[in-house]
Amino acid sequence: MQETLIKGADVVVTMDGARREIAGGDVLIRGGVIAGVGQGLATQGEVISARGCVVTPGLVNTHHHLYQTLTRAVPAGQDALLFGWLKALYPIWARFGPEEMFISAQVGLAELALSGCALTSDHLYLFPNGARLDDTIAAAGAVGLRFHPTRGAMSIGTSAGGLPPDSLVENEAAILNDCIRVIDAFHDRADGAMVRVGIAPCSPFSVSRNLMRDAALLARDKGVMLHTHLAENDEDIAYSLAQFGCRPGQYAEDLGWTGADVWHAHCVKLDASEIDLFARTGTGVAHCPCSNCRLGSGVAPVRALRNAGVKVGLGVDGSASNDAGNLIAEARQAMLLQRVMFGADAFSARAALELATIGGAQVLGRSDCGSIEVGKRADIAIWDVSGVEAAGTWDAVAALILCGPTRVRDLIVEGRRVVRAGQMVTIDLAGVVERQNQLAARLTG
Repeated sequence: MQETLIKGADVVVTMDGARREIAGGDVLIRGGVIAGVGQGLATQGEVISARGCVVTPGLVNTHHHLYQTLTRAVPAGQDALLFGWLKALYPIWARFGPEEMFISAQVGLAELALSGCALTSDHLYLFPNGARLDDTIAAAGAVGLRFHPTRGAMSIGTSAGGLPPDSLVENEAAILNDCIRVIDAFHDRADGAMVRVGIAPCSPFSVSRNLMRDAALLARDKGVMLHTHLAENDEDIAYSLAQFGCRPGQYAEDLGWTGADVWHAHCVKLDASEIDLFARTGTGVAHCPCSNCRLGSGVAPVRALRNAGVKVGLGVDGSASNDAGNLIAEARQAMLLQRVMFGADAFSARAALELATIGGAQVLGRSDCGSIEVGKRADIAIWDVSGVEAAGTWDAVAALILCGPTRVRDLIVEGRRVVRAGQMVTIDLAGVVERQNQLAARLTG
């Protein structure tokens, strides 16, 4: 079996139970699995020098809308809150088809890979003009990232009191049938799975209570995870109170949307009782700091969530509301916002890196990922800290969050190189970007 040795890193950040950091560390990879971690390791296989580098687990992104990389910095809705922003973008997204989904996902996945991300979820909740979840799964296969796509949905259009236009909603029976189709076709329950599928009705303001309840029942029957948006901003809370007579946490609990197999995106406006509910039930949170800033939604109570024992990971969210997809930069933003709210000692650089690695893996239910330990999957990011971004640093691990670099030197996923010397090696990125820009220009015409 082929071996690869990452040799002589300035620091290997393991994110193991003891949070060990190994100076002069080595990591031995055999096949797609970590076979050794320590110092002075040897191999007859390939040796990758990590001198001048920090080695971390591959980062984990717990919330994205990859299709949105085709609609960055769109003037319509650029300065709107969540609901106004969505209403401005829905008509544009309604013009997408399979190629738009595929190319946009490739661009978003490459951007994540270059920022050190090895495992990402995706929330695709609209399927215009023949688009399917299969399109983004194919994109992830080409790029080489570990992928957790979720089959989203919208079923209540404006004519029925929902937010999305009627042209983008689907019949609920058809939604559930397609969930079954994609799970049966793509979901892999095994350790080391490159694709796992989740079920993800978009939000309380775009689907019915019946669909939320039926989705939860289906997910438990199929043994897959559940995902949705929850408590994102004040508009979200007001909608829940007006339509359902309760806060989002109660709504989720009533419909079976709490538990270790559930994670919610944003959760900016959770109150103390909802935080306690999530802690008691093992429900996870995808924290999306940049998007929450961009849309003026607020600052999620990450410190309170972690103090309560809630699983928290990071999400870049969609590139129409971020508008970037750089996960290591997202970790820095998460740290800064908690410090703005609670003081400079409220959230450390290492706590932010933890969110971006083992925290995200725990949220996605991936006990085989998120740390550098023998037996875990070989998802590893190598960061060159010898350049200008980190020049003068006294703490190379903290430097990843405090100053950079924000682009990975090498990224290995399942033992295979995806990024080498700062460049994608799995796809022709220049060609994909060129096609992306052509598609964007066509949408603006």
